[in-house]
Amino acid sequence: MTYVVTESCIKCKYTDCVDVCPVDCFREGPNMLVIDPDECIDCTLCVAECPVEAIYAEDDVPPAQREFIVLNAELAKGWQPLIERKAAPGDADAWAAVGDKKHLLER
Repeated sequence: MTYVVTESCIKCKYTDCVDVCPVDCFREGPNMLVIDPDECIDCTLCVAECPVEAIYAEDDVPPAQREFIVLNAELAKGWQPLIERKAAPGDADAWAAVGDKKHLLER
């Protein structure tokens, strides 16, 4: 089982999770992060660090977010590893409470 970044991360892109990842499995896209399922060791450390609760165990991803399991695997192949915490976008707090953001995902 791997962990999955879901819709809540879109336009927020907080990187608190990156600091605690022992295997550098996070990949950075234009407006969200994903987890490389081939690198993730299922340690759970990132889950508690995500301020928008965007990270789930694969088996626990809500039904409406299941497509993010495939998206994480697909996007991780082309996005660059992120190994150090970065500042969140200036408007991340405003986007944190917004739902229904799938259409805003930039590849």
